[in-house]
Amino acid sequence: MSILSPTPMAQGNRTKASEFILMSFSSLPTEIQSLLFMTFLIIYLVTLMGNSLIILVTLADSMLQTPMYFFLRNLSFLEICFNLVIVPKMLGTLLAQDTTISFLGCAIQMYFFFFFGVAECFLLATMAYDRYVAICNPLHYPIIMNQITCAKLAAASWFPGFPVATVQTTWLFSFPFCDTKVNHFFCDSPPVLKLVCADTAKFEIYAIVGTILVVMTPCMLILCSYTRITTAILKIPSAKGKRKAFSTCSSHLLVVSLFYVSSSLTYFRPKSNNSPESKKLLSLSYTILTPMLNPIIYSLRNNEVKNALSRTFRKAISLRNCIL
Repeated sequence: MSILSPTPMAQGNRTKASEFILMSFSSLPTEIQSLLFMTFLIIYLVTLMGNSLIILVTLADSMLQTPMYFFLRNLSFLEICFNLVIVPKMLGTLLAQDTTISFLGCAIQMYFFFFFGVAECFLLATMAYDRYVAICNPLHYPIIMNQITCAKLAAASWFPGFPVATVQTTWLFSFPFCDTKVNHFFCDSPPVLKLVCADTAKFEIYAIVGTILVVMTPCMLILCSYTRITTAILKIPSAKGKRKAFSTCSSHLLVVSLFYVSSSLTYFRPKSNNSPESKKLLSLSYTILTPMLNPIIYSLRNNEVKNALSRTFRKAISLRNCIL
């Protein structure tokens, strides 16, 4: 999602790249790569099924037609798209050892990586605002968070990804390249930028400033929302009321923590501690693990979702019995 300043390659033989080579996990033995393929395939399938189930259940169950679950559907759809951008190609490199990706394919992958990453930042902030209104202004919640407002907030969450992805991707791929070996399992910006043999100082400054704005603006909105939420919860006289109020936002808070901790460890560590191999491992946390964990968190920690899943399964079984 972000670009931190890797040192560009020295001026040398410039290559008009028609394709790149994703180094991925090629340094590992074949047996380990096969094990990784099976592990990532299972995680990928669980991610697709879990997030798809969240979308279907929140659409089908009449009890979940609220703003909170409208935004949760957006998040689940985003996680599915985010996975589709990265995981299928990574699985292909592990299974068939097809490590090449076209110049256009690499640019498209990076574009949508930026787009969905930025959208997730703002969508998580929107979900925090929804919890703030629900807890701090419960009487006015249905009026404030009406369908039109929810649609506008969702659109506002998705929109920032377009300019950020367009500017950063087109600018980066306008540079000449001295090499085509991307030391990563997808076309992330820092490893691609290392292949550039031109002065990238202005681009790096723009990228760092843009990253800070894109990451910190939603983060500050989330912090402000939860500061207000915490203050409101502490004013509730009964312990049962406090637990009930906290339970409505605990799943979101856990998802936010997973997303920001994993991405921060990947992109904001000191360069001296940021080897390519360690970055690959950390990148797995927010590209593969977090999208899988989100539906699990919302299913296990949210009684409304658990009850809706139970009702949906009972209806499906009853329908099946009627057909048979």
